[in-house]
Amino acid sequence: MSAQTRPAWMEKPRPLTQAAKALALVAVVLLVCVPFLVILSTSLASPEEVVDNGGWVLWPTEPTIQAYRDILDGGIVTHALGVSAGVTVVGTLFSLFSTVTLAYALSRPGVFGGRPVLLLVLFTFLFPPGMIPSFLLVKELGLLDSYGSLIFPVLINVFNLVVLRGFFQSIPDELYEAARLDGAGDWRVLWSVVLPLSKAALAVVGLFYAVAYWNSWFYASLYLESDHWPLQQVLRTYVVAGSGLTDTATSEGTVNAPQTVQMAVLVIATVPILLIYPFLQKYFTKGVLTGAIKS
Repeated sequence: MSAQTRPAWMEKPRPLTQAAKALALVAVVLLVCVPFLVILSTSLASPEEVVDNGGWVLWPTEPTIQAYRDILDGGIVTHALGVSAGVTVVGTLFSLFSTVTLAYALSRPGVFGGRPVLLLVLFTFLFPPGMIPSFLLVKELGLLDSYGSLIFPVLINVFNLVVLRGFFQSIPDELYEAARLDGAGDWRVLWSVVLPLSKAALAVVGLFYAVAYWNSWFYASLYLESDHWPLQQVLRTYVVAGSGLTDTATSEGTVNAPQTVQMAVLVIATVPILLIYPFLQKYFTKGVLTGAIKS
């Protein structure tokens, strides 16, 4: 194909077009990074500098971690951080086990009651229960003011179930048949054949569950007393509701600006889950698309 007849998208970009793309990319990066920089800088700024700058600091002249020391000094944030970490780890493990086993059962042809169960699961996705029925169910199960109320009502996510089911269906039938000929049962096939081939999908689904548990605050506000709150509910109280934001005296007798405390709590709530993404990013496309296309 000659240069005169090539489609427009095959032409070499003009310098002006390349410059416009570069400017657009820089603008998007700044829009994403500057708010994070402001949050981190404000949390590290001194109380006087925060007040002098109207509550926000782009770059602290005298960085200090006093705000982090204050909120992590055995107080409510420390306890809430432990609650969030425990709920995230335990909830993710329980959800992965439940989702994997149900998805594997629904992916096998000829399973008794498989189609009605699948339709029932999809029905809950289209018509989720309301807040009052969910609260009454949790109350009847005796889960009020217990950490189980943050896990069992959301134990299986339908989207994650469909993704894993599709991924399991994409595994060649010959592998299942070979395992059966070797005398392997369902649990053996799942453990020795299916799971080793599904690491990408399991990593993505596990990350989805972990992020959901870590960021959950709504159910905590419904089912838990304040002394059992996870970190996100404490963060909402500090930043959104404005409760508990009176000036906090430090051990040195100075006073922390409320914005410093807010931003420090926000950083503590955000950074841990952000650190996981780089390690699992390579699994995103393979894990999600494979299951979604097959299903």
